[in-house]
Amino acid sequence: MSRKAAFLSLGCKVNSYETEAMRNMFEAAGYEIVDFKDIADVYVVNTCTVTNIADRKSRQMLHQARNRNPEAVIAAVGCYVQAAGEALLEDASVDLLVGNNKKSELLQMVEACARSRSRIESVIDINRENEYEELNIITTTEKTRAFIKIQDGCNRFCSYCIIPYVRGRVRSRSEEDILNEVAALAAGGYKEIVLTGIHISSYGIDRAAKPSKAENSAGSDGSEAILDEYNEDYEADIPLASLIVKIGQIQGVERIRLGSLEPRLITERFLRTVSSVRQFCPHFHLSLQSGSDSVLKRMNRRYTSGEYLSKVNLIRRYFELPAFTTDIIVGFPGESEEEFAQTLDFVKRVGFSHIHVFKYSKRAGTKAAQMPQQIPEDVKGARSNKLISLAQAMSKEYKAQFLGRIEKILIEEEAVIDGVKYQTGHNERYLKLAIRSEAALENSIVEARVCEILTDDLLLCEISN
Repeated sequence: MSRKAAFLSLGCKVNSYETEAMRNMFEAAGYEIVDFKDIADVYVVNTCTVTNIADRKSRQMLHQARNRNPEAVIAAVGCYVQAAGEALLEDASVDLLVGNNKKSELLQMVEACARSRSRIESVIDINRENEYEELNIITTTEKTRAFIKIQDGCNRFCSYCIIPYVRGRVRSRSEEDILNEVAALAAGGYKEIVLTGIHISSYGIDRAAKPSKAENSAGSDGSEAILDEYNEDYEADIPLASLIVKIGQIQGVERIRLGSLEPRLITERFLRTVSSVRQFCPHFHLSLQSGSDSVLKRMNRRYTSGEYLSKVNLIRRYFELPAFTTDIIVGFPGESEEEFAQTLDFVKRVGFSHIHVFKYSKRAGTKAAQMPQQIPEDVKGARSNKLISLAQAMSKEYKAQFLGRIEKILIEEEAVIDGVKYQTGHNERYLKLAIRSEAALENSIVEARVCEILTDDLLLCEISN
């Protein structure tokens, strides 16, 4: 009888990709993959540490697994392990600790742990790691789109963020490996490819860039970015744009979507290149975090609101009705009412289709956690509610522009709303659309005319004749 393994991914899409790769690894070795809520011989939790809440959730899931089967091998992997390995060593719920850049060895470590019934720890000094860890996926739990990890690590060191400390410096995946994986997934029926990573705007800089005269090097605390200062003749937009062009040449790929981008990546050359790729989706998740220049400076974001807006306007020159989505933190240390008002004013000028709003959360080990003038929780809550309300109004305004337009919908699943069955999916701009049809349309692209806003999140369409 085959052994059973269960997997749980917490946090970002990079974690989701890595969890899929580990799941594929265990499947290939003959394990039966079961739901995390079921009884299994092995439980793997790919942890997150982006906030204190994420830390707590990671611990809770590990404890749940132990309670579910006291005899199972419990493996904690990923970012929380990298950040809190010593604390986890004292946690009796965990048998195996695996940090980042060691996940490709998980299967061997789980089986060694099962044989010896002793605790195993494998956490490297991630800040000294220079090689991208090869992981590959064959299938994903999603049926229509596949997330492809193209790089790991970040050199930016925003003052609120722990991720560079637990993911290390930028390490790019080889173009050949990416293209081979995309080709295999496209041959398997996946029509949409989403390029993801910890900081995909830095894709390729570790392979193409040379250190500046200033001799970039990490400080003793890892707080200084390396390979983040470029020679004047180096253009950071080239590697990602080139990759997109080559993915567009792969048979079966109908859409190419990007994860979160930094404004600096958006150049005339980048937009000219990607706009020539038929499958490229004009959906830009441009990281903002604040519309106040003084807050951006305290965050160490390295751009101004004016520079951000210039990138938005440049994109609009190349694409019709591009979708702009973003993340914004409210209640950052020292954020005054005037600075928050600047953010509200700025988001109106951009006209986002969707905003992810986050209340600032202290993260031990970051510079922002030590900053004075920490904002009270009730003030953060009030600002969050105000921005969410504005974001919802902007989202509705953006959706209204599509009424009467014929859109291409990649059908993903069925949904029942008020007793009526619909088939739903997304267009290139990541708007969710619904049609009424009895035909089996999953994973097909359907052209339909947008006729009404059905719910806050859904547009109703009629199939074009």
